[in-house]
Amino acid sequence: METGILLESGTNELEVLEFKVGENYFGINVAKIREILPYQKPTPIPNAHPFIEGIFMPRDMIISIVDLAKCMKLPESEHKASDMFIVTNFNKLNVAFHVHSVVGIHRVSWQDIIKPDETISTGKNGIATGIIKMDEKLIIILDFEKIISDINPETGLKISDVNHLGVRKRNDSPIIIAEDSQLLNALIVDCLSKAGYSNIINTTNGQEAWNKLLKFKEDKSVDRNVKCVITDIEMPQMDGHHLTKLIKTDDDLKHIPVIIFSSLINDDMKRKGELLGADAQLTKPEIGTLVDAIDRLILR
Repeated sequence: METGILLESGTNELEVLEFKVGENYFGINVAKIREILPYQKPTPIPNAHPFIEGIFMPRDMIISIVDLAKCMKLPESEHKASDMFIVTNFNKLNVAFHVHSVVGIHRVSWQDIIKPDETISTGKNGIATGIIKMDEKLIIILDFEKIISDINPETGLKISDVNHLGVRKRNDSPIIIAEDSQLLNALIVDCLSKAGYSNIINTTNGQEAWNKLLKFKEDKSVDRNVKCVITDIEMPQMDGHHLTKLIKTDDDLKHIPVIIFSSLINDDMKRKGELLGADAQLTKPEIGTLVDAIDRLILR
């Protein structure tokens, strides 16, 4: 099954692939998917992480397989004939996720995705980023970046890139961050603090960031309170593309530099970001490059 769905830019919508592990329904953003393949017995790797089921080579590329049932402590599949591999690409990695069946694709608005509260998404350990109610069932959107980061932390943010910058001068330029992952939000703030940027305004989605900007606009304090906006793409309530579109079509805000910092930066996404007026688009492991972009855009 090939995907290849490219939605119109800035509509605040996404395509979600619904799949099952055990009797539970989960979802993944179609933008992360390369293809969906029938299950085939993987080649096991000695001493691999317990969640890594093995590897396979569908074409000319060796791809690791993550067993989502093991990862989420759910029962393993009893009938592998209907099992599937969801082959993904994000954070410049190709990874396959072993699921028990694929249900279908739904087009939904980020506004209809409910952000899990703290009883479900326990701080930095939660892997649920959103919940969709559909046909009297709940579909849980999983944080696939967090799953991979737990297996290999270096796939998350390359903290070492910031350490190599050395001692830097303090910069009080106010920066708004829109990032729904508590773990990544904290890591980005920590990295920017090490790079000298200490005046960070934290928000957990595009809607929160937009509300802040509207308040500054109402108070006529935009230039004093915002020098740069850094936004993820995937976020409940309002995604980063829609946030970028709102900023860049507002006469009072369009001069503010917007950096899209996401695991989803590929050629298609870059074209979207360019059409919306993003000033820079960077993939999430490259935290050192993010600091360079902030330096350049704030100085400009």
